[in-house]
Amino acid sequence: MDNLKTNKILAGFLLAGLLAMGGGKIAEILVPDQAIDENAYPVEIKQVADSGQATTPVNQGPEPILALLASADIEAGIKVAKKCTACHEFDADGKNKTGPMLWNIVDASKGMKDGFNYSDALVGMGGAWDYDALNAFLYKPKAYIKGTKMNFAGLKKPSDRANMIAYLRSLADTPVALPTQAQIDAQEVSIQ
Repeated sequence: MDNLKTNKILAGFLLAGLLAMGGGKIAEILVPDQAIDENAYPVEIKQVADSGQATTPVNQGPEPILALLASADIEAGIKVAKKCTACHEFDADGKNKTGPMLWNIVDASKGMKDGFNYSDALVGMGGAWDYDALNAFLYKPKAYIKGTKMNFAGLKKPSDRANMIAYLRSLADTPVALPTQAQIDAQEVSIQ
């Protein structure tokens, strides 16, 4: 390719760039930039203060189930528990899998099953797996314990949670007592 042809190509690119810049300046003169006083659709943003307590359970709305436990169906709980068998075992001589073995879990201390490496969030939470804690955890595990390793979306139906907890309650040498009527009444008063 000769020098004159190369110069013509470069001059064409230079002229195109100059025309684009000149067109931009002319557009700024013809249509000046105007700042608006306020947005046409204002968006309100609520500021939420961070309490700094990441290990405190957050109530995300599970319905209370103490009243449902007395009439819960253990066989239906077994069917619901089939979703859990990939990660958990339920037998007394069962082994830990991806999740801990769940024999005798009702009223057991959180994060204390031997031989299982729980998340720091669960270990730091403390307390026991009572009926209310199991209900909240089974409703939405990641909302109940921020930082849990359990990858399960949760059980949205109160009857499924009650049946599952009734089944878990039966998995013990000595099952934990069902809630008393006074406890059920106290729970119903506290949510009103």
